[in-house]
Amino acid sequence: MKVFFPPSSLAMWDFIVPVCIGDLVKTGGINQYVVQDVLSPKQLPTHLHSFRTALRSQGPLCILEHFDTAYSILQRFNAVDTSVKEDILELLVQVVNGLSVSLPSLLLSTSLSAVDRKQQLNAVKMAVFMLCKLSEHLESDSYRQSIVTAPSKGSKKARAANEDHIQWDTERQPVLQALMQLLQLDIRTLWSLSLVEEEFVSCVTCCCYKLLENPNISLVKSKPSRDAIIHLLGVMVKKYNHLLGASVKVIQLLQHFEQLSSVCAQAVSIWSMEYGIKAIVGEVMREIGQKSSEELSREGSGVKAFSCFLSELSTLVPDTMIPNISVLLTHLEGESYSMRIAVCEVLGEVLIRVLTGDGLSDSGRADRDRFLDTLQEHLHDINSHVRARVLQVYTRIVNSKALPLCRYSEVMGLAVGRLMDKSINVVKNAIQLLAAFIAHNPYSCKLSSADLKKPLEKEIAKLKEMRDKGKEKAPVAVIKAGELWEAMEPELLQTARAELEPGSEGERDRGEEEGGQMDIEMEETDRATAVKMAQFLRVNKYRQAVRLCVRAHSAFPHSALFSALSTPTTESVMDTLALLFKGPEQDPPQAEEEQPPAQHEEGGAKDGEDESELKKQEMLVQYLRDTEGFALQVEKAIAIINAMLYWKTTSVVQEAVQFCVTVCEFSVANSLSGVRRMLPLVWSTDAAVKEAVVQAYRRLYLNPQGDSTRAKAQTLVDSLSELMVDASLGTIQCLEEIVQEFFSSGSSLQSSVIQVLWERFSGKQEISALHRRAAVLLLGMAARAEREVVLSNLETLCSVALGEKVTEDFLLARDTVITISSITNHNKPSKNAPPFRLLQDHQLFTCLTQAIAEGVVMADPHWQSFMEQAIRLIYFLAESPDQLCSSLLQRCSRLLLDQISEGGEGSKDCGPSQGGSQDDEEQGEQVSCVSLAQLLSLCGCVAFWQVSHLERSVSMELRRRRGEMEEKDATGRSSKAKASNESCVEEELGLVGASAEDTEAELIRKICETELLADENLLGAFVPLLVKVCSSPGRYSHPQLTTSACLALAQFMMISPSVCEENIRLLFTVLERASLPVVRANTIIALGDLTVRFPNILEPWTQNLYARLGDESSSVRQTAVTVLTQLVLKDVLKVKGQVSEVAVLLIDPQPHIASLALNFFNELASKDNAIYNLLPDIISRLSDPERGMKEEDFHTIMKQLFSYITKEKQTESLVEKLCQRFRTAKTDRQWCDLAVSLSLLSMCERGFKRLQECWECYSDKLTETGVYQPLLSIIARVRRGAKPLLKSQADDFEKKLTAVHTKGLENVESGETEEQTEGGEAERMRTPRPLIKGSRRAPRGKGKNSTSCQDSDLVTPKARRRPPRKTQITFSSDEEEEEEEEEEDGEAELSSCFVSDICSVCISVGLTFSSLL
Repeated sequence: MKVFFPPSSLAMWDFIVPVCIGDLVKTGGINQYVVQDVLSPKQLPTHLHSFRTALRSQGPLCILEHFDTAYSILQRFNAVDTSVKEDILELLVQVVNGLSVSLPSLLLSTSLSAVDRKQQLNAVKMAVFMLCKLSEHLESDSYRQSIVTAPSKGSKKARAANEDHIQWDTERQPVLQALMQLLQLDIRTLWSLSLVEEEFVSCVTCCCYKLLENPNISLVKSKPSRDAIIHLLGVMVKKYNHLLGASVKVIQLLQHFEQLSSVCAQAVSIWSMEYGIKAIVGEVMREIGQKSSEELSREGSGVKAFSCFLSELSTLVPDTMIPNISVLLTHLEGESYSMRIAVCEVLGEVLIRVLTGDGLSDSGRADRDRFLDTLQEHLHDINSHVRARVLQVYTRIVNSKALPLCRYSEVMGLAVGRLMDKSINVVKNAIQLLAAFIAHNPYSCKLSSADLKKPLEKEIAKLKEMRDKGKEKAPVAVIKAGELWEAMEPELLQTARAELEPGSEGERDRGEEEGGQMDIEMEETDRATAVKMAQFLRVNKYRQAVRLCVRAHSAFPHSALFSALSTPTTESVMDTLALLFKGPEQDPPQAEEEQPPAQHEEGGAKDGEDESELKKQEMLVQYLRDTEGFALQVEKAIAIINAMLYWKTTSVVQEAVQFCVTVCEFSVANSLSGVRRMLPLVWSTDAAVKEAVVQAYRRLYLNPQGDSTRAKAQTLVDSLSELMVDASLGTIQCLEEIVQEFFSSGSSLQSSVIQVLWERFSGKQEISALHRRAAVLLLGMAARAEREVVLSNLETLCSVALGEKVTEDFLLARDTVITISSITNHNKPSKNAPPFRLLQDHQLFTCLTQAIAEGVVMADPHWQSFMEQAIRLIYFLAESPDQLCSSLLQRCSRLLLDQISEGGEGSKDCGPSQGGSQDDEEQGEQVSCVSLAQLLSLCGCVAFWQVSHLERSVSMELRRRRGEMEEKDATGRSSKAKASNESCVEEELGLVGASAEDTEAELIRKICETELLADENLLGAFVPLLVKVCSSPGRYSHPQLTTSACLALAQFMMISPSVCEENIRLLFTVLERASLPVVRANTIIALGDLTVRFPNILEPWTQNLYARLGDESSSVRQTAVTVLTQLVLKDVLKVKGQVSEVAVLLIDPQPHIASLALNFFNELASKDNAIYNLLPDIISRLSDPERGMKEEDFHTIMKQLFSYITKEKQTESLVEKLCQRFRTAKTDRQWCDLAVSLSLLSMCERGFKRLQECWECYSDKLTETGVYQPLLSIIARVRRGAKPLLKSQADDFEKKLTAVHTKGLENVESGETEEQTEGGEAERMRTPRPLIKGSRRAPRGKGKNSTSCQDSDLVTPKARRRPPRKTQITFSSDEEEEEEEEEEDGEAELSSCFVSDICSVCISVGLTFSSLL
């Protein structure tokens, strides 16, 4: 039965907060409250009703009588209904709130009796204890329920389960608020001596910590509960002496709950700032600082929590952490990189938030410098995560302008060094730091070391001049006699005392010297004696000076200089010596006194002004030096980061792009180099990289700033024009993609930009010629998005750039032609629509032919490029381009003949008497050569585009017309009821269209081979002239003529295979013997095109192409490797042993050529087994003694090539092949090269076994150190991480190698033979086994596997009978192409009916061959 205590008995017991809830039912001490009865679940509703009634009538003190009811619910928690739990929770919250209301007045009352005080105390402890324990039970139940219902979230069962449980997430907040209101009161006075028992404090704090363990407490939705818990704990720390317990509990929470790092940091900062408990920060930091490396390594996730906690705390209370930051610095030497990261972040936040600005004290500056030194040290940390985080810290420091100016250059240099880091994360953060440096640099906005060099030299010279003037004005430093006397006085006084002491050595010496005294008196005067004493003092001869001074009075008794020595004492001697050395003390000279004070002030002011100017000049020089150093670092960083734009790591490329944008925005010198370099990335296959580049250009150029639309358009055009000035053709093509996107986007600036561009092109705005050309090119880019931009203003383009003044600026004319080409549809031809072409008599073609004809007899260097673009435009846009070009060639030929004839007539008119006209004749010959060269270039260009016109435009038009006819025929046939079965079958199979297309191709091929270069054709008339010029370099030695003739001949050879066969030997002769590198380079390019067009004709000449890889000119080598790379990778050339010439370029002195060679092998490695098949032949050629390659170069090349061998099977096969080559190698150098090649293989277990099996191939060469050492390195690599069995085999093999190397193979084999003698005797006694039929023993000295002996050797031995056929490496694509060509040669001839149709089509599109006659 429940025992009710009457009011008088309530004062007789105390409620002791139990450690365990079960302790309340046990018998306690005297007057200790004990629960009398634990109610059953059925009894609880009735007692809860009584509890509620008592609460209304008695107030919060009813908890004293109904505590057992709440206790019973805790004991039966899992058995009671949810409604009972909700009711008791509500009642307990009301009790606590009631106490919060009633206690303030009672606590202030002075008449509160001891009994009432005890009642209130028991009520407080009971209510708080019961509410905290119930909250813990509800928290555990809620967490358990969330785990159980998590998999079926959102289902009906889950919702039903949630309805059966109390909504604790919503009830938690009122409970915490009730406890907060009560504990904020000064209830400590209820306890005796205001000492709150530890159990009561632990009851509340344990509940709070239990609530913090909820995984969802750090979420945004839990912020009210989280803040309430933190503030409740803050009250407990401040008022209830929970400081030590809180610090320990924070550490425990961090160790076990990693997600609480930010919550704990927030709690500690609130306790420190709002509750004034700053000691909590130091306690927690000391607890973390005392953790050893062993403890941190055991804790695992706790280390990460500590790291996050310190980092978060440093952002909240950095100033409070400074006094205790030394306890954390020990972790910088620990093994945990997470703790090192945390400490570095703490140092960074302290530097940013506290130790910044110019108003720091000396100790603050010392701390700042110490922290910065620590951060700089960890830029070289062994862990990449630490290095990356330190760079991030420095980035925040620089962005906050907290880095001292004196450290800019040093940190900048470290950041540039981190660009070479092996960690991608470090490199990215280094780029971000450098961008921050540039964005917040304190120097000039335009950083250029070249521009700063001259001002710096000028200011240094000025500073030197000012210092020299200051030295001339400065008086000579003179040490006064008084200063010398003060320096020598202590030692002189000691000497005088020693000399004047009775019985001293000085007394005896004076007695001995009395005899010579009269001689001194006779020779010297008193003044001479005084001077002598002063000299003694100056040379530190103090003893002689004192003795002479003592004798001086007796020698000169009447002298005023020695009158004070009547009684020689220490004081009198010192006074006399001082008088003689310093002289009498007197006032300054009268002249100085009489000097007017105004002159003193004027001189002092002048000196002060000069000193101030000197200091200013020194500061200026130092500033310029710092600026120059910073600029040099920036330029170095730009060069490195520009190279990163083409890395394979997308994130690094994105950071590099952003850096280039930042550099360009701040107008740093050479910033455009990176912007231009990243432009080709618009073609990148990586969408992220492409988008980054597009966004960068849109940010830099396509989003201009301005007050009006006109101003924005002007800014946009200016920026794009600057980018296009001096840009290469590739850069312009890439920029075209971005500009075309801008004009296609329908921007509001589009019309204004086009208007500004037309104004610039037409000359309405005063701009340079470069910007004018940029304007017309930008118009062409806009025309690719909207054709009418150029088409509607075609007359303007012709009149401005192609009119009468066209010969004055062929570059503008060329760019105008390129712009007009944008209106053609040759790049994106329509299948159904006819091609867009202009009439033959259009103004455009009149202007173009006139400009070409006028320029052919001029010596303008830009006419060539204009002519090429003009001919191209004529063939793209004219109705009858062959007629226009035919008349153009005839016209130019007549002009050239007229020029030559005029030159001949002029020389005849001059007569033989005009001997001085020889220079004019030479000049005329030069002009004729240039004109002839330009005419030949025109011929070659016309020939090239004539073939292209036939094979592309005419063929496409034939195909389009045939398609139209087939559609009409199909429509007509569908209306007929009957059709032949044969025609239907052919149509279904598509045989009609295929045969027609082949017939068309055959016709065009026949025209090219037989018609274009026929003798009666105009183009054919130029072939003999081209051959004559190219075959007579001595007679036609003009550089431009030779270059043009060779290129034109190659273009003519592209037309017909017969012409190609006739002149291919001549072209290769030019390639080998031409003295001009440009001729050889152009010839290589032409031969590459010929190889693609006529591969069978060029195949025997492949070796001559590879020979140009060793050309003396770097430009020729670069062209050769570029052309051969394209031919090999596109399977036009078969890969053979000549690839060794490309391998030699890996060590070319020109870096760009070596890079091209490396790219060749990188691409070749993507083809299956290509490099593997070539390696033996490459080794044979490179190690040939006749080549004479250095060992270091050979090793460098082989190291790169063997890096592509990654398969074990390839490694095993190469080991065997290389070992077999030892047999045919004849020189020591070849043996060494083979051994080095073996050592470069990534040796596997199978490869090592194969190496042992091939012992007989190289065992006799082991005496050579160059063979022995590489094999030892192979064994060392095999031994690493190998299994025990393989290790033992490696050890045995090493012993065998060493024995042969030291003793020789013969001695080792003889020893083995002796050991096997006894075994041999026993073997002979046995019956020999019969040989199996067909088997034979391997000859002595041969390996087990002899198949690899058939490979090509380093030095191919002479075959006895018939040399083995060398295996050729071919690609399937080459064979397929040859088969296709054979099939094409076997096609049937064209029917006469169809030929007439095609001829009519050719005539209709403007192709009339008779016009070329």
